[in-house]
Amino acid sequence: MAWSSIKSTFIYKLIMPVYTLNQTLTIPSTIDKVWDFISAPGNLKKITPEYMGFDITTKNLPEKMYPGMIISYKVSPFLGIKMTWVTEITQVRELKYFVDEQRVGPYRMWHHQHFIEPVEGGVLMTDIVDYQPPLGFLGAIANQLIIKSQLNEIFSFRTKQLEAYFGRY
Repeated sequence: MAWSSIKSTFIYKLIMPVYTLNQTLTIPSTIDKVWDFISAPGNLKKITPEYMGFDITTKNLPEKMYPGMIISYKVSPFLGIKMTWVTEITQVRELKYFVDEQRVGPYRMWHHQHFIEPVEGGVLMTDIVDYQPPLGFLGAIANQLIIKSQLNEIFSFRTKQLEAYFGRY
């Protein structure tokens, strides 16, 4: 690899880093019940903190997601400023996983994998979110100061809501 290519790759990773959030939760329920809940797009509002100002704007939202489905929302992730967030459900494997990817929104890149699998006494739910903040180096700083902790807070809220709905493991 040429020095200029190595240098440009290093600089790109420095100013355009991709971050990963991993979260697991064991739910004392059946795989069918957990899938029914998480694969219903309308339930997303139930597990999102109110301060996010989360509103689904897609009209005639179906009860179950499918590959290629586009869902649009209004969110207020920062200082109460409303913005549009559009995601596409890119993959669905019934009772196993689905993937949503941002098409328009606050991130430069957002790829969220939702996995479920039966375990002793319930269902293990695993979320893997790969994301890239906007604004290059400034986004990397914002991630350290705000974004990372806000995402952790949102997923903690989600855990509490799912435990309230399904019970604690």
